[in-house]
Amino acid sequence: MAKARHSRLDCNPGCPVEAAISIIDGKWKCVILWHLLKGGIFRFNELVRVMPGITPRTLTNQLREMEADGLIYRVVYAQVPPKVEYSLSERGRTLTPILEELKIWGDANIKLFISRDGNR
Repeated sequence: MAKARHSRLDCNPGCPVEAAISIIDGKWKCVILWHLLKGGIFRFNELVRVMPGITPRTLTNQLREMEADGLIYRVVYAQVPPKVEYSLSERGRTLTPILEELKIWGDANIKLFISRDGNR
């Protein structure tokens, strides 16, 4: 069962953080955004190739949610076979500093996760 998206944001002091997290939540959204940020335009199968752990269904759902939230553009070309390309929208590009800081933090701390989880 899918969770309700953006159902209600409590306007407590943490509301802006809650709002931001509700837009980029999910295991794969930040990873997808990172690849679009660094690689520009991707077709669906190219995204699958750069993220071998994601299922096509999950990728489809995450892309649909991000398109609905205005983070990515989806361009469909009228040709046979159909051609669809994904790229960051201007709103999606505003996440650049956040994604870059997440990468810096990850680079600095990845050894902790690997040693804790064994070979992960």
